[in-house]
Amino acid sequence: MDERGLHRLIGTIIDPERLEDDCAVISCGDLLMVATTDMLHETTDFPAGMTDWQAGWMSTAVTLSDVASMGAAPGQVLLAVGLDRPERLRGIMEGARDCCTAFGAELVGGDLDAHRELTIVSTGLGAVAPQHLVRRRGARPGDVIAVTGTLGEAQAALSGYDRHLKELLEPQPRVREGQALARAGVSAMMDISDGLALSLYDLLSVNDCGFAVDSARLPLPAGVPEDEGRELALYGGGDFELLFTAPPGILPVPGVEARVIGEVIVEQTVLVDGRPLERRGYLHEWNG
Repeated sequence: MDERGLHRLIGTIIDPERLEDDCAVISCGDLLMVATTDMLHETTDFPAGMTDWQAGWMSTAVTLSDVASMGAAPGQVLLAVGLDRPERLRGIMEGARDCCTAFGAELVGGDLDAHRELTIVSTGLGAVAPQHLVRRRGARPGDVIAVTGTLGEAQAALSGYDRHLKELLEPQPRVREGQALARAGVSAMMDISDGLALSLYDLLSVNDCGFAVDSARLPLPAGVPEDEGRELALYGGGDFELLFTAPPGILPVPGVEARVIGEVIVEQTVLVDGRPLERRGYLHEWNG
């Protein structure tokens, strides 16, 4: 069973609509609070050679990326660190603090414990006006499909293209872009940390429409052969870009680097170049 299968199990215990988005949404006066949490383990999430500072940065960036996907402004971050060696704590905390500072959040506390394997759990809070909240649900036939930035760079680094190591080790959450897109009126949005293909299927699961992508329009990683770059862009994880749909005419949004890669269609399916897109990407899986 993979991670998404377990999410469906959780949906039999709590309201499944609360599992549809990258963050939980909670009423908070005149605003909405968004809340999210992420768990990263050294053996599965931190590439070999990553510094402690980079581990702290990445753990914070993945959470701020979730906040960004809802169109929210980041607020506070809490970090729970399961330490294998106590001397690693300073670097981790400094990396988390620096990421918060770079994107307008505040590191306010957390928890500390001893673990056999370095494990970091980051929790992020943000706020957004109700009229600017963007969910995964909301795409409509005729909308364009677009992404921020470049796809496949993190996976390219893991495949030996060292020019993309910074994108892998120090991901940049699209906090400013998420807020700008929300104010512009995009119809649906999520981050694509698990890869474009899986993210499109995640959108498919909550929308009454489908998604058709033109692979020739994908923003590919530089310095990678085109065929390999297209594969990385479709299925590679770890990019933390934003995938969104928008009514025609909204783009371009000032200050946002985004590229249209396809169109929302009536048929409930995911297509690339007119053919069904393989449903694969980064998944946590359990055996047994």
